[in-house]
Amino acid sequence: MGGLDVDGRLATRFWTKFKNESVFALYTPFFVCLASGNLETATFLHCISQDVHLLNAFAQAYELAEDCADDEEDKNAIRKLRMRMKDKIKSFDSIVRDWGFELPTECTANNPTVKYTDFLLATASGKIGEEKVPGKIATPFEKTKVAAYTLGAIAPFLRLFSFIHKEIQALLDPSDNSHIYKKWIDSYCSENFEASVMQAEDLLDALSVSLTSEELEVIEKLYHQAMRLEVDFFSSQPVAQQIVVPLSQVQEPISGQLTIFCDFDLTCTAFDSSAILAEIAIVTAPKVGPDGSQTHLTRMPSVDLKIKWSALSAQYTEEFEQCMESITPYETGREFNYEGLCEALEQFSDFEKKANLRVVQSGVLKGLNQEGIKRAGQSLILQDGCREFFTKLLKNENIKTDVHVLSYCWCGDLIRSAFSSGDLNALNVYSNELSYEESISTGEIVKKVESPMEKLQAFRNILTERNKDGQNLAIYVGASIGDLLCLLEADVGIVMCSSPSLRRLGDQFGVSFVPLFSGLVEKQKQLVEGSSSTWKGRSGILYTVSSWAEIHAFILGS
Repeated sequence: MGGLDVDGRLATRFWTKFKNESVFALYTPFFVCLASGNLETATFLHCISQDVHLLNAFAQAYELAEDCADDEEDKNAIRKLRMRMKDKIKSFDSIVRDWGFELPTECTANNPTVKYTDFLLATASGKIGEEKVPGKIATPFEKTKVAAYTLGAIAPFLRLFSFIHKEIQALLDPSDNSHIYKKWIDSYCSENFEASVMQAEDLLDALSVSLTSEELEVIEKLYHQAMRLEVDFFSSQPVAQQIVVPLSQVQEPISGQLTIFCDFDLTCTAFDSSAILAEIAIVTAPKVGPDGSQTHLTRMPSVDLKIKWSALSAQYTEEFEQCMESITPYETGREFNYEGLCEALEQFSDFEKKANLRVVQSGVLKGLNQEGIKRAGQSLILQDGCREFFTKLLKNENIKTDVHVLSYCWCGDLIRSAFSSGDLNALNVYSNELSYEESISTGEIVKKVESPMEKLQAFRNILTERNKDGQNLAIYVGASIGDLLCLLEADVGIVMCSSPSLRRLGDQFGVSFVPLFSGLVEKQKQLVEGSSSTWKGRSGILYTVSSWAEIHAFILGS
């Protein structure tokens, strides 16, 4: 038997695994406009009229699940959820009036609504994919399994609804009642609604206790499918007004071209490339020193190499902190000071160049096999959603797109091989390179971009060429201090899981860090109010994200 695993509640585990799907719902035009308070009423009424079909489907699914449940306590819990749903259906007209709206007298279910309700009711009837659980001859265990599957299809819909409305509510002023959708938002953030969500999730756990690992995998797939169908539901809502998302469908900003820049280390990857190269060097190094003649490519033994790498790393960390202390003033800047930041990063550039020189002089990069580096790059795991975003972006024929990776990485081969699968060879890589003799590294670095200033110059040179072909919108995605100037000069600067040092330096010079979703809601307000909603560089504002899913949803949608 499978039962619950060590991670605890099934719903918690599944939600954590598929939470990125929630981003695609949150970033839809429907919710961005709704959060801004300027969603057209007709669009809102169309959406809540679809809720009637969803509520009826939930009630039917609960009834079927109640019939399948074998345990009396489980039956009673499902019955309570069903009765609560029936009560909501009966009073839905008055609930909508309390929100300040009048429910349309008649509305046909649209295609995404039908897809979800059909999926839910098929699941509750025992139809899972091509498999049909027999009704009359089903054993109590088989019927309980169907009840668990049903809750697996309901729980994500409720949890996603709760999550989205809490994200929006966090942006609202509790004392400001002028937001026309505030009552609707508050109703799905209420203790009563959260209690319903928790009860459904608790039931999912209770009904799944005796299931096998294979049956738990079925529930996981149903949970994920339900989330995808809910994303489709909100993506399909007919928003006819001017919008700021997804960027690829907004005509005004990108009637010309879209140029995307990104860093590699800790932006596309979870680990710094220097650590990856160090591991390759240590693992492939000889165990002992050479017995015979030595050449300029002879490598030091692995023990000595490990000690040398450790010393270099410790020295870098110590001097990095000393450099940060020297370039940050005692008081945080209240106003954005780009010139002051440039002066500080000039000093930081000297530190980075000296650190690279020590690496070269140490000989730790000597004797690496180029093919071995490429194989390591091909097996490198990128951050979740990174590869999928670039693949979909480059396959989109409706956008004139150019993608550039700007990196301090010592080895461009590592980056190119990491993106070699699929159609990602179209990415342009600008980084340092290792020097080779017959595919064996000499220990030297062909230096192209060692500092924030050199990275900024490369960024500007590429944009100058791109701008010759017409209007251009530049987006930069980065995560470290070396990206700060490029982030600020781009039309849209997006900070990925920013390092404390980047935030610390940015704060010192008046840079504002704004969560991307919050920034989009503010842009949507500006768009409707008639003030400038265009994206432009050097505004002093950078947008923060915690995943590539947010970038994907912002630029390409779901």
